[in-house]
Amino acid sequence: MVKTGIFIVFEGIDGSGKSIHIKTLSKELHDLGYRVFITKEPTNRQIGYFLHNYAGQEKKRFLPETEVFLFAADRFEHVKYDIEPALRVGSIVISDRYYHSSLAYQGAAGAKVEWIRKMNNFAPNPDLAILLDILPDYSLYRTKRKRTLFEDTDYLRKVRAFYLDFAKDGELVKINAEKSKREVQEEIFLIVKNHLIVHGLWKEKD
Repeated sequence: MVKTGIFIVFEGIDGSGKSIHIKTLSKELHDLGYRVFITKEPTNRQIGYFLHNYAGQEKKRFLPETEVFLFAADRFEHVKYDIEPALRVGSIVISDRYYHSSLAYQGAAGAKVEWIRKMNNFAPNPDLAILLDILPDYSLYRTKRKRTLFEDTDYLRKVRAFYLDFAKDGELVKINAEKSKREVQEEIFLIVKNHLIVHGLWKEKD
């Protein structure tokens, strides 16, 4: 793929504020003259729709390896039908979740991380991956809707630990999402701005 755009991913457990911060960042970049494409995982395609329903049910979970296959299948279509086409036309693509979600969530459930990586080796690496870090107890307090299959406090502590390890290894840029929305958004914008400056893509507002 000949890529001309920038691929930014937001990771973190539910309740970390990914949706609102992606929306705000998108508006800030759009106002500066960038073409922005927002997307998410699971997608709204057929496999993603199944995964949304699966997360909302209360039955016994699949084996973590089965979940890896399902999320990877949805991700394959996400890459081919959404991410790559948007990057080819020069968009800044911002995704709410990507393969680090599989590494963290299914890794915490018992699947081997290196095997998960192999199952996702078709997926292009993001140019920038931001982790909105938050304690599980606080995240579940923030989440007012019915909890999903993946939102158990002890389980989310394991998921967070995986995320923090990836941040420690330099795969994710960690932001403390327990700060005020304004503080978090300012930090996000500065990180993205610096990334665009380094790659010669920064636009000054007219």
